[in-house]
Amino acid sequence: MTTLKPVTLGDSGLRVSPICLGTMNFGERGRGHQGDWTLELDAVKPIFQSAMDAGVFYFDCADIYGVGATERLVGPLLNKLFRREEYVLTTKLSFPMSRGANSGGLSRKHIFEGIDACLRRLEHDYVDQLIIHRHPHAIPGQAKAPVEETMEALNDVVKAGKAMYLGASSMFAWQFAEMQSMADYRGWHRFVSMQNHYNLVYREEEREMIPYCLSTGVGITPWSPLARGILAGTYSQSFDKGSTDRSRGQDRQRTEMLYRGPATFDIADRVIELADKRGVKPAQIAVAWLAGKPGITCPVVGVSKVSQLEDLVAAADLTLTGDEVEYLEELYSPTDNLLSGGAS
Repeated sequence: MTTLKPVTLGDSGLRVSPICLGTMNFGERGRGHQGDWTLELDAVKPIFQSAMDAGVFYFDCADIYGVGATERLVGPLLNKLFRREEYVLTTKLSFPMSRGANSGGLSRKHIFEGIDACLRRLEHDYVDQLIIHRHPHAIPGQAKAPVEETMEALNDVVKAGKAMYLGASSMFAWQFAEMQSMADYRGWHRFVSMQNHYNLVYREEEREMIPYCLSTGVGITPWSPLARGILAGTYSQSFDKGSTDRSRGQDRQRTEMLYRGPATFDIADRVIELADKRGVKPAQIAVAWLAGKPGITCPVVGVSKVSQLEDLVAAADLTLTGDEVEYLEELYSPTDNLLSGGAS
């Protein structure tokens, strides 16, 4: 099995693996929006061990995954299996965790209460990176905390030693620039990474966010590199023809909401066609395409089997030709920026 070499996250001093293992589908069966395709401890343990053996030592979590259940599995399992210096652990917050008036958002109150709750569930003294799961004004029903309040609170979290670095997730480029500028102006810790939505069937990030990150030294760690299974061959020209628990469960509606481009399935067919030609898996083609794009530090991948992880790690050795890249990209046409419609 291929052993990956560490890379640096943006202009920071933090080294991560070139693939990040997403943990959204790990936790407690039946709990949270991904509960019908969640893996529990016995199934997760060999995936973690195989990840570390292959050089995948960057783990991505969030408080909202399993409404806390994911953190309660991931943190203690990492503690049991590995030394703290061997891995990099990220978690995210901002989505509401209860019906409490201050249980979500990015106010100073919730940031401090939220990170403390994350650390308790993870059974860790600190996380290597705290990511805000969306912009302070993006969560429906939550108070729109002033950007200055959010950035100062995040800076104080780092100063308190509860997080080593800061990251952000999907938002408009102008919003991200505003937050970074506020941090620069006040001498606060700035974001070192952007976890945005980017793959072969959703490329709107190429317009503004990715160029901004490239010009300012921000590491790009895209989520959904396989378009929730579309680019792995899970679907066959239709959302009602899913072949996995996830694609047939309650998550299907969200997948349909995210991928509305007119050529979505035609692009996926080209991925499958090229994979057959190269003698590899469609998921490997999709990840290789992404890894070859400028500024991409590491895609955040989700797996349910060790074999899937091994395939994605092997994609590190796969280089696409210019003609192959052009063939995969040529059907794409502009689609709605999902943030404009309130999708998150």
